[in-house]
Amino acid sequence: MSGPETRAALDPIFCGPFNPNGPGVFEPLRAALLTHGDHPMHLADLKSCPEAYGRLVGLYADPDGWARKAILITAVSGRFSGGRTIAEYAAGVWDAEPCPAS
Repeated sequence: MSGPETRAALDPIFCGPFNPNGPGVFEPLRAALLTHGDHPMHLADLKSCPEAYGRLVGLYADPDGWARKAILITAVSGRFSGGRTIAEYAAGVWDAEPCPAS
């Protein structure tokens, strides 16, 4: 997690051109990622991102393969729906009922 690739990605943010207001401006971010354990795991996949991006570019370059993946993902998405999710949240959290559209 804190290998040379991570340092190469983070040093410009903490010490370089992205730090125009002086040292320490990004200290809360640095602390969250490197000192306090990175509990959201933002850095966990940093090293594998270029490889995954390469696979994505290769798949997107193949229209038939891309379409196949899109169809399969849609087919297995099951009950996921933005409207259903919002309705369940509104009913469960706010005890709200749907309002018919006129």
